[in-house]
Amino acid sequence: MFKTFYERLLQQLSIDFNCSPEDLRTNKVTITEPAWNEGRRSYSPDMPFLEMATLGQNTVIMADKCLHEFLKGLITDEDSHHLFEFDNLLKLNEELKQYGYKMKHTHHMFLPCCEKSIEERFKVKWLYDSEINQFYGDDRFPNAIAYPEPCPVRPDRIVVMALDGDNIMGMAGCSEDAPHWQQIGIDVIPEYRSRGIGTYLVTLLRNKIIEMGDVPFYGTAAANIQSQNIAIKSGFSPAWVETEAAVLNPRS
Repeated sequence: MFKTFYERLLQQLSIDFNCSPEDLRTNKVTITEPAWNEGRRSYSPDMPFLEMATLGQNTVIMADKCLHEFLKGLITDEDSHHLFEFDNLLKLNEELKQYGYKMKHTHHMFLPCCEKSIEERFKVKWLYDSEINQFYGDDRFPNAIAYPEPCPVRPDRIVVMALDGDNIMGMAGCSEDAPHWQQIGIDVIPEYRSRGIGTYLVTLLRNKIIEMGDVPFYGTAAANIQSQNIAIKSGFSPAWVETEAAVLNPRS
């Protein structure tokens, strides 16, 4: 299973980072220029200034032309994933400041790795597309769906909720970040945590997305161990790491 999704990942990242799938298979660093390729994932309305991804051995950096000479000097003969270590990210951050940018968080990204059946444990309710509208602005669910309002670039497609009577215990949702690429997010109400609800809902949603023929993926912060454990227990495996630059002082 993982191999099939991995091949689709190479295709998607080549669109996202304006490179070829072969660039993602090498053991070297590839530097490209930003481009609005059709079908790319986009988390900002502006042309990317710098985005960087690694699948473990290789790294692809899509960056504005003004950064290319600096980036070539930053690259060493060490494994390219070292570019994601603190000392190199700090050097990169200092360079970005002169252009009015800074480094954002590093995200660990997961793909399905195995079949994962699940026995019924909780009462659930499914919502699709416009049925989700009633929950926008609800601060209980900032990860499961777009918050505080819907995002037209990455529309929420499916929500599954675990219910205790009429009370929502947790909600998992997916946004279509690129055509047929559904990113899963999860929120569990504090008083219902440590019952396996997060893993249950993420697994249900993961399996639903696979049945649809789409790709479910899961992203979380580098230090969010609880979230990473939910991904692993739900049948995901680490697949790639990515980070990007953001405007240093965005206009309000």
